[in-house]
Amino acid sequence: MIKRTLKMAVMLMATGILFTSCYSYTTVVGEGAKGNDKTTKWNHYLIGGLAPIDVSNPKDLAGGAEDYNVKTELSFVNGLVSVLTFGIYSPTTTTVTK
Repeated sequence: MIKRTLKMAVMLMATGILFTSCYSYTTVVGEGAKGNDKTTKWNHYLIGGLAPIDVSNPKDLAGGAEDYNVKTELSFVNGLVSVLTFGIYSPTTTTVTK
């Protein structure tokens, strides 16, 4: 009985990990990016993203550019770090393309 319960728990965890998706959203500022110059920074959150610690400012990452794209995502590495810390630390990545 215990083996069956343990096996079921492992299968549910594996299924949950396999079916999670990485979210991302993109914002276009001005007319959008004119080139491929990218700046990336991690955003740091606690408790599954409820408590921000250090969040990047896309305007600062753009370095004075007026036209750029901002993409904020939960990458595979961000998700892996979040899983390994049991959701206590949950980073995301912001990429600004100028």
